[in-house]
Amino acid sequence: MGMFEYVVVLTSIIIGLALAHLAKGLASLIQHPGRVRVWWVHLVWVAYMFLNTLFWWWWEFRYHNIKTWTVQLYLFVIGYAFLIYLICALLFPKDLEGYEGFKDYLLSRRFWFFGLQILYAVVDLFDSWFKGADYFASLGLEYQVAQIGYIGLPVIAMITRNERVQGGIAVIFLVYQISWTLRVYETVS
Repeated sequence: MGMFEYVVVLTSIIIGLALAHLAKGLASLIQHPGRVRVWWVHLVWVAYMFLNTLFWWWWEFRYHNIKTWTVQLYLFVIGYAFLIYLICALLFPKDLEGYEGFKDYLLSRRFWFFGLQILYAVVDLFDSWFKGADYFASLGLEYQVAQIGYIGLPVIAMITRNERVQGGIAVIFLVYQISWTLRVYETVS
């Protein structure tokens, strides 16, 4: 077993916990449909993070090409996985006491949630670069422009509580992520 496989085992546990957290949150909505107020924008973010978390394993496979691992790269990849878990955990808190529902909760936690989304975009830039300059270049200009959007749109979402703006940003993130994944990452070698 190589270093890549060792790293993947630990990150798989962290990412698995993130997926389990989202699944548990969704299951609780199904089990107790009237207990909390559901907000469609929240559910779009849940779908986005579910897909993002699921495909993260797929994207990280590029690290199998790294022959020499450093402690810094190891900590970076583990930290990246932890960041994803943290974002997923924010989507379904332990309880919603003190909030009228998921709309009130997400809007009140928007600085944290969107701040972590910005951090995620920045970390993703480094992650893509660490996989090699050729790999980074292969992603093209669209990737770099998209990362600007992944940073800029959350800044707007931090500033406004407007439901239409919040919903529009969530839908843009979800639709673009699906499009990007299907177009660029259909296969990994």
